[in-house]
Amino acid sequence: MQTYANKGGNSGIFGYENGDDFIIVEFEEYLYKYSHVKPGKTHVEEMKKLAKRGEGLNTYINRNVKNYECKKKKE
Repeated sequence: MQTYANKGGNSGIFGYENGDDFIIVEFEEYLYKYSHVKPGKTHVEEMKKLAKRGEGLNTYINRNVKNYECKKKKE
């Protein structure tokens, strides 16, 4: 998992991991997996760009993405 830069300073995102056809986004308690199947390739590829840039990912997710897999992180 790579650390999310959070250049805006107000994101709830801690980290991310890119795969060929998915991105996993780490929030405080949960991991969310977004794939080319759900929510689709266009969204996932844009999310990868934003994650690498370290800015705008949380806003993009909140405005554009509704379909994902969620898993609670182990404590």
